[in-house]
Formats: sequence, C-alpha cells, structure tokens
Amino acid sequence: MSEHAPQPDSPAPAEEKTLDKLLAEAQARIDEQKDAWMRAMADAENARKRARADVEAAHKFAVERMAESLLPVMDSMEAALQSKDVSGVEITSRQLKSALEKANIREVSPAPGERFDPHKHQAMAAVESAAEPNTIVAVMQKGYRLHDRVLRPALVTVAKALENTGGNPISDDNPNTH
Repeated sequence: MSEHAPQPDSPAPAEEKTLDKLLAEAQARIDEQKDAWMRAMADAENARKRARADVEAAHKFAVERMAESLLPVMDSMEAALQSKDVSGVEITSRQLKSALEKANIREVSPAPGERFDPHKHQAMAAVESAAEPNTIVAVMQKGYRLHDRVLRPALVTVAKALENTGGNPISDDNPNTH
C-alpha cells in the first residue's frame, strides 16, 4: 500500500455527525422561533378581541352614568306632575341642568347682538334690523354641546342689512329699486 492511499472513511462520519448536529440545532431554533411567532400572533389576536370587546362595552354603556343622574330627575318630574306644583317643576329643571352639567353637556344660548357662528348656531330666519348684519337678533331654541362637539345648534334669528332705507319700495319714483 502506498502512503497516499485513501484512508478509511473515518473523518467523514465525524463530519456528518457535526453537520447532522448543526442541522438539528438549526431546526430546533426554527421550531422555537416558529412557536414564539405563533404565540405572538395568538397574543395579538387575543388583544384585538379584548380591545373590540372593551369598545363594544364602552359604546353599550357610555350613557350609563348620565342615565343614572337622570333617574332622580324623572322621579321629581313624575312627582311634580302628580302634585301640579310649579315649584316641583322648578326643582326638576334645576336637577336636569345639574345632571347635564355633570355629563359635560352645556347650553348654547347666544345673547342678542352676539356674532352668528355657523358652527354653534343655525339661522332659522334673517330679518332686517338696525343691528349689525350677521348678529343674532333672537334665540328661538337653545342649543347644546358635549365638551366641544355641538349636539344641537341654537336656532336663531339673524340680522340682515336694512334694504331700501329711503322711499317706498313699490313706487316707480324710487331710483333705488331699479
């Protein structure tokens, strides 16, 4: 035999074992990472479901606190109606205003002369007035807002400029009508 003759297959099995071991370790890491990823996905889905349930509960019971504060108002209203007592109605009105304030519901009741704001007011009519145009002349119905959001705009009458201040609007002699 020669010195350079191939040796028996001794290094190859050791190398194969090392490769098999490395492959097994890599596969184990892949399995661990896949398991971690699956758990993370499940956790995320559970968090989405919990958040969805929380939002549904918040929508369902959002008015609960306000409803609880309105129940005594209803009791007082019913008692006032039975007794026909005007002071009972006044007390009920105060209770209702208090309940609305606790719920952060505020009146929108502009004073005459206040500037018309289309974000808070709804013009129901425009009347000729000596007041400055686009100012409020009268409030037909109060509005209400919840925090900064308008629930219902105040219904108002708005001033418009006086037209044809001189002469008869029907007369042909009036040069302002042509």
